[in-house]
Amino acid sequence: MQQFLALTSPGIEILLAQELKDLKAEQVVQKPEGVYFNSTIEHAYHICLYLRLATRVLLKLGEGDAANKEQLYTAAKSIAWSEAFSVDKTFAIDFVGTSDEIRNSQFGALTVKDAVVDHFRELNEERPSIDKSAPQISFQARLLRDKVAIYLDFSGRGLFKRGYRENTGAAPLKEHLAAAIITRSGWLDDTTKPLVDPMCGSGTVLIEAVLMAAGYAPGIDRVQWGFDYWLGHQSEDWKSAKSAAIEKSHVGLTQLKTKVFGIDLDSRVLKTAQQNAKNAGIQRFIEFSCKNASEMKNAFGPKGTILFNPPYGERIGELPELVECFALLGQKFKSHFINWRVAVLTANVELLAMMKMVSFKRYKFKNGPLDCQFAIYNLDEKQVASSNVNAEFEQKDSAFANRLLKNKKNLKSWLKQEQVQCYRLYDADIPEYNVAVDVYADHLVIHEYAAPAKIEPEKVAKRLQEVVYFAPKVLEVPTDKVVIKTRSKQKGKDQYQRVEQSKKSMVVDEYGAKLKVNLWDYLDTGLFLDHRKTRQIVAKKAKNKSLLNLFSYTGSVSLQAALHGASTVTTVDMSKTYLSWAEDNFLLNNLSGHKYQFIQADCLQWLKNNEQKFDVVFIDPPTFSNSKRMGESFDVQRDHVSLITDGLKSLAEGGELMFTNNKRNFKMDFDAISALGLNVQELSDKTRDKDFQRNKHIHNSWLFTRKAN
Repeated sequence: MQQFLALTSPGIEILLAQELKDLKAEQVVQKPEGVYFNSTIEHAYHICLYLRLATRVLLKLGEGDAANKEQLYTAAKSIAWSEAFSVDKTFAIDFVGTSDEIRNSQFGALTVKDAVVDHFRELNEERPSIDKSAPQISFQARLLRDKVAIYLDFSGRGLFKRGYRENTGAAPLKEHLAAAIITRSGWLDDTTKPLVDPMCGSGTVLIEAVLMAAGYAPGIDRVQWGFDYWLGHQSEDWKSAKSAAIEKSHVGLTQLKTKVFGIDLDSRVLKTAQQNAKNAGIQRFIEFSCKNASEMKNAFGPKGTILFNPPYGERIGELPELVECFALLGQKFKSHFINWRVAVLTANVELLAMMKMVSFKRYKFKNGPLDCQFAIYNLDEKQVASSNVNAEFEQKDSAFANRLLKNKKNLKSWLKQEQVQCYRLYDADIPEYNVAVDVYADHLVIHEYAAPAKIEPEKVAKRLQEVVYFAPKVLEVPTDKVVIKTRSKQKGKDQYQRVEQSKKSMVVDEYGAKLKVNLWDYLDTGLFLDHRKTRQIVAKKAKNKSLLNLFSYTGSVSLQAALHGASTVTTVDMSKTYLSWAEDNFLLNNLSGHKYQFIQADCLQWLKNNEQKFDVVFIDPPTFSNSKRMGESFDVQRDHVSLITDGLKSLAEGGELMFTNNKRNFKMDFDAISALGLNVQELSDKTRDKDFQRNKHIHNSWLFTRKAN
């Protein structure tokens, strides 16, 4: 009788322990690191062939003290390695665990490897070769509380890989986790009842379910095993165990009376699922259809199980459609699937609340690095009676929805009169809903501000989902045109950070100007909405005059000035990307020629060196920057006087300098400004348009002119 250790993912251990007991393993003991069991080698072959819930099975070779390197080496040296594998076979050592003396796995593995090599050398044999990527035989040393146990990787890595998956969807579910949620769902208690996966992806859940219902041994399709080159391998016993498993599995499929159903919106993924089912030899048991899960009808029969692993919205841009989908699914389940069971695995637990159902069981699992919950619902008469089946979330009950609707009505006449296409509708008006909602033509951008640490993450997520649910409904915007961005205070970085790289863009209109905006790739979109009036003020001042636009970003101020008839426009920014964007904006409006200059430079240094004079100078610096290319840090509160001083050097006689920033509680140094011989006029109120009247701190604006001599 030998001791083994079966490994699996967190949350599955208790199910694996029961599976091992059902397979007649002896002395099964569940521990945090895995499930220990005893078995003969002959029976261990049978166990490996049938295990569905394990990722690997290890055979214990020995153990010993390992408080330090010397003890670890001694323990490893005590193993009769030459009885485990031949010197002409490549090997690898995995090392798991650390201690005060053995602080990383690489050091531990190297120590064990030295013991293996020395063992063979002392037998006057050649040194065996190491192959970390594809060894012929593998071993694992596991360090726990200054003790090391050394194992043969008996099954080989990836025991969950069944061999039928040629391709997977974007977020594949590993087969052993699929088997775990099928087990937890309860469907295996009566596999004659229908099983439906409304978001089946590449079909893993359904394929595993059919194979489990048939009692099919997943190991019979596995080509390589960890014991293939083990000297203790009993090949005849292995052949016998495999032959028996093959015969029993084929009989199980022949006798199976099961029909399961897979639904997915993506036809390409469905083709993959169909091919995977064909590879598994069970395509006749699965009926696939291409449709939206929220539009499915119950044509499957009574009292079945709906089991699915939806997208988690890990990429925040997926949330709008997921939130709406879950709300619709809840209505669908309660109206069309009475007396059914619904089981959902998700890492986005807050999404479950959108279904308006009460779970009777929940289990914790890990899907790769993600913490997940598996929620099970019984759609009995009590569940259905406790909620209004046809009701969506009540808009009248949402403070956020009500405020959004109120703001929309307040801005309606202004929007029509001014023909404003891009505007802010909501800006954290209610502290509990800490977001900003911007409209860009037929798109919606929701900026989620970082919540205070004292607010529980679950509450934050729930409120965001309420925002994501109601915003498109109140504004009648399709969910695929809703973009979500998460903002936090930037420390030591420029605020214009790239978040994705979709390279998507759209063109919007502002007082006749065509402007390219990108709602997807950056935290900011390329158009500062709060500076709408600022752009018009600068543009009117620059008519028939020369304009210098510093820290120009995407050049929207420059563009409006050019369209208003500025004689020359010089646009300066350090970013090549934003300058190119600015040039795109000019081309969109058929503006080109020597009158328009675009200069990539550090604005601070450029100002110090510039000798050209301009009638209008516009400066809109970041609040803070320590960009490497600038060579020095910049703080608008600390450095604004020196920046304005340098700006004056580029200002022509009788010219005007406009200075803006968005630092909250910014304090202008009036004494220093007066010493520069300047008149100063605050324009903050005049540059805030109607949609930003609620936020008095959105930006600060000042106009400087030289005092008359």
